[in-house]
Order: sequence, then C-alpha cells, then structure tokens
Amino acid sequence: MSATAALRPLDQSPIDAVALGRVATDTLEKLLAEATSTIRAKVSEGGKISSALLEREQRATHGLAWLATYVFSVRELVHYADRLADMGKFGATEKLIVQIGLGEYVAQILGGIPMSQGEIVRLTDLYLPISTISELAAEPAIAQLLAHGNTTASRAALADIIRTTHPTGTIGEAGLDETMEAMRTEMHRFVEAEVAPHAHEWHLKNEYIPLEIIAQLSEMGVFGLTIPEDFGGLGLPKEAMCVVTEELSRGYIGVGSLGTRSEIAAELILAGGTADQKAHYLPKIASGEILPTAVFTEPNTGSDLASLRTRAVKEGDVYKVSGNKTWITHPVRADVMTLLVRTNPNEPGYKGLSILLAEKPRGTDETPFPAEGMTGGEIEVLGYRGMKEYEIGFDGFTVPAANLLGGEEGQGFKQLMTTFESARIQTAARAVGVAQAAMEVGLKYAEERIQFKKPLFAFPRVADKIVMMAVETMIARQITYFAARAKDEGRRTDLEAGMAKLLGARVAWAAADNALQIHGGNGFALEYPVSRILCDARILNIFEGAAEIQAQVIARRLLDGGN
Repeated sequence: MSATAALRPLDQSPIDAVALGRVATDTLEKLLAEATSTIRAKVSEGGKISSALLEREQRATHGLAWLATYVFSVRELVHYADRLADMGKFGATEKLIVQIGLGEYVAQILGGIPMSQGEIVRLTDLYLPISTISELAAEPAIAQLLAHGNTTASRAALADIIRTTHPTGTIGEAGLDETMEAMRTEMHRFVEAEVAPHAHEWHLKNEYIPLEIIAQLSEMGVFGLTIPEDFGGLGLPKEAMCVVTEELSRGYIGVGSLGTRSEIAAELILAGGTADQKAHYLPKIASGEILPTAVFTEPNTGSDLASLRTRAVKEGDVYKVSGNKTWITHPVRADVMTLLVRTNPNEPGYKGLSILLAEKPRGTDETPFPAEGMTGGEIEVLGYRGMKEYEIGFDGFTVPAANLLGGEEGQGFKQLMTTFESARIQTAARAVGVAQAAMEVGLKYAEERIQFKKPLFAFPRVADKIVMMAVETMIARQITYFAARAKDEGRRTDLEAGMAKLLGARVAWAAADNALQIHGGNGFALEYPVSRILCDARILNIFEGAAEIQAQVIARRLLDGGN
C-alpha cells in the first residue's frame, strides 16, 4: 500500500502504521528543523552560540534534544518494520508494537514529552507558534496515528498475544541476523543458568560477583568482544557488544557492566596507546587476565572534567600521583586503572590532562588497596552492586612514565572523548536489559497474582503497563542497535549514541517503576527482585553522563549544525 492510500478518514481502521510512519517521519523532521532554527536564533549572539544564552534557555534546548530523540525513535521504528518485512518476520506482534509506538510518540510530541517525571516539554516551550502545532496535528498521517495508533483496542490486542503466548524473552522480533540471534540465545542460556538465580542474593548481601562468573565470561570472550583479533579479541562489531550487554544486564546489571570497563580501557588503548602498550595490554584485557577500571571522577567535579585536580608529577622515569577520586567501580579487584590526571598544572581546563595506565595489585574487602600511596573507602549504594563503588585517595602513588597513554602529555581529554560513543551505546544496551528484566518480572507477577478471582494481567491498566513496557523497550533497543551499526560503519555517532542512552535510561526507570507498581506492596519488600531492579534502573540516568548533561550535549550538537 502506498503512503497516500494509507491516509484514510479518521473513523476507519485498521491503519497501515508503517506507511503512515514514513509520511509522519518526513513531517517531524521538518518540525525538528524548524525548532532547531528557532532555538538557534534564541541562543546565538554575534552569529555564534552563546554559552550564557544556552544556559538561560536550558528548558528549550534540552527539550530540543528530547524532540530530536523522539523523531529519531519514530524513524527507527519504521526502519525496524522494514527490516522485519524483508526478513519475513513482520508478524502481528511486531505490527502492533510499531503501531502503538508510533501513535504514542507522535502523541507525546504534540502533547508533551516527559524529560523526567515532573518535567514535560511542549512544543510551545521550543518557541514554535500555535499555527505550526495546529498544522502538525491536522496533517493526515499525524492525525491518523493520533486517532488509531495507541488505542485501547491496539493495546488490548497486543495484551491478548502476550497472554496467550507467554513469552519468556523479548516481546516481538528484535530484528537481528542469525549470527546475532544465536549469540543472544547463548547469552540468554548462560544468564538463566548462572546469573539470574543468584543475582538477588548477591545484591541483598552486597557481595562481589563471584570470580567464577568472571572466569566464565572470559571463556566466552565477553571482555574481548570488539578487540581486534590481532590483539587476541573476537573482532566483533559493536552490535554484538549490545546484544551481549543487554542479555547480561537483563540477568543483573552488575554482570552486564563488567564488560564496560574492558570496553572503555580497550578503546582508550586502541585509539591512543603506543604500539608497546597495545601489544602488552590488549591481549590481557581480551582474555580477562587483567581487569581494568576507569578512574576519572573527582569529588565536587562530576561531569566537569575541566576542573579535575588530581596531580601527576614526573620525577625521573615515574609519575607521582596525588589527589582524590570518587565513584570508582570495581577498583579493588582491578589490575590496571585508566587514571585521568593533571600533568601540567599551568595548563587550565582540559589541555593539561593526561591518562596513565596505572597498574595495581588486587585487593580484598579486608585490604582493598595493598599498594603504597593508595587508600580508599567503600561507598554504600542502593543498587548497581556486585562490583562495589569506592572513593580513592592517592598520595605519592607511583606509575612508570612509560605507562603514559600514547607517550605524550596533555592528550587525556582528547583520548577520553574517543570512548564516549561506545560507552554510551553500551550504557543504552544496559538500560534495555534492565527494562527487559523489569517487564519480565512485572509480567510474571501479573500473570500469577490473583485478585478478585482473576490474574492482575486481566485488568486493563495492568495489561497496559506491560504493553507499554514492551513497546518502549523495543524502541530503545532499536535506536541502540542503530547507533551501534553506525559506529561499526565508522560514522560519527555521538548524537545517536547520546539519544539512545538518554531514552534508554528513562525507559528502564519507567519500566522498573511500573513493574514495582504491579507488585503492589510486595514490590516494596526487599525479598522481591523488582526492588533490586528499581534501584539498578535509577543509576542509568546518572552515570556515563547525567540525563541533563546528555541533553545539553545533544542540543549543542544540533544547534552547532551537527559539527
């Protein structure tokens, strides 16, 4: 059916959501361009973007980032449908996911996009005139999706499919090829056998993920997924990293996050290391022989890395490191730290920063840091356990000068920037895994819990929660895959990676919150895994760039014309 044929009177159904989505995407791209141009004028001074005006117009600029994320999501829902159609897998479940997703996101664009629970951004906040909004609502494809996309009937139809098929994994085809699907299946089996049965106990006891699990991950190649084969890795694409990370995070975000440290360290060394550093560290990271940790954040700096103060003073053939770091994940059992320091105190901002590949002995809970010049204390956290968070103090800690990443001072921030895309793509994949876990425990409880002589899932508002979890999890999954595939093609993907992380984190939190609501009072009990999933989901909006920082980065790129 052509897109034009799909434009039917509002009182008729069913609709061809994919055809309507194509037309709607074009319309929304124009809307985004208009909003970008309008806001650019508001934040420019003398032909350049003004930081002061950008901050003053934060609601509008961050709202622009969210609008762009929604337009990206609508576009990728259509592409997802097209891929499945080409694969012969675009069935009833997938059609309903696309229809509901398109209808809901178009409706939110027109009515208000939730940036967080209490912050709804509307098109008027983006300085778009009422006439533009009215014309958008009257555009036939948009109007059809508003009227017939996310309806009581479409949600009930998807709920019926879920009720009768009792899915144990993703609801709907993920759109992966055979190789990636086989990898997903392998990871799913591992998680069900080795992770999921124990994750809640590890969480409640605040225990480390057992070294046996880490050894098994090493054997499966998890730590060397994307490291080139020349350096002992599997040389797989970022899409594979997403698939593996998602499945592991579905079982326990701590297990899914173990690979993040290896991914970041490997990217840093691949992009900025010397030949000797690559030859020495990459095979050991790939095999799991050494476990890395990222040591970047400092007290009172957070995302403001330009204010970083930890010093590294060169004395002969070593650097002496002094200063404090915080929110360091898995440092006790790590063998090497990618340590961001200021090597030139006279160079302000980012220019004086460098990265050291700082080796250290593994510690224990009793003696966490058995290294001279290094101390630390655990930060007790609500969730994201299994690796443990620490504050670390350095006082003359020694690092060989040969371990300066790349062998040149002042390159630290530039080197770190090379990891942001992959780190955010992987964080988006972790978010998808957590959202999937929330949906699964919510669905299981809704099917098993009997109230008023019927399962909770029989009540429309409970079923609606499950349906929207399935739909939004699939949307987050598809934009994450897009960012990964674009990265694999060698394209710049900071914009797409940022949007995938931004949406994925919100979807995970919403799914966890709704899953707990389905559990009622039991969800508030520590014995139920959903309590852990809620705590784990909450961190996703904070690390690898807080949601507000992420929106700022996306907006700046859009307003700079994508430069």
